[in-house]
Amino acid sequence: MAVLPIVISGEPVLHRPAAPVTEFDATLRTLVDDMFETTVAAPGVGLAAPQVGVGLQVFVWLYEDQDEAAPQGVAINPTLWISPPEPGLPGDEEIEGCLSFPGERFALRRSERALLRAQDIDGKPFEVEASGWFARILQHEYDHLSGLLYVDRLVHPESRGAQKAERKNGWGRPGLSWVPGVDDLEG
Repeated sequence: MAVLPIVISGEPVLHRPAAPVTEFDATLRTLVDDMFETTVAAPGVGLAAPQVGVGLQVFVWLYEDQDEAAPQGVAINPTLWISPPEPGLPGDEEIEGCLSFPGERFALRRSERALLRAQDIDGKPFEVEASGWFARILQHEYDHLSGLLYVDRLVHPESRGAQKAERKNGWGRPGLSWVPGVDDLEG
């Protein structure tokens, strides 16, 4: 297993839809193992394959504070249904971060409930109903597979703060990454 470099906002793979997984093989298993190791090293609660430069529909989660699924899991070729989010602006309890927009945090309104349907590492279908912060994690990682970063969903004034952070950090262009445990960045 290896800790993989995490690409930063501006890398093209982060801004385009990921391709479906067609081969459930040793290469996929290695990618997933490395993604788990990278998530722990970051530290994070989830990581999508595009964040490590791989344009495939794969994400992992490591989140023990929920009762709806295993504390760690992998979703391959997922679909996600969400309940309508509550109207209004997000509050302080809705602040999230992203390993591909490291060290920055902004408030984003998300749906309170989600239904994930996906395949596991062996290609077997499964389903998870999620609520609260776990539902937020699934929505965040699923967005990565659609070519969206959470900052793409922000509303003013949060969106303005994200734009300023991107300019200040010199992001928004290809070729930028960081390695958990090596570089002094975190999401």
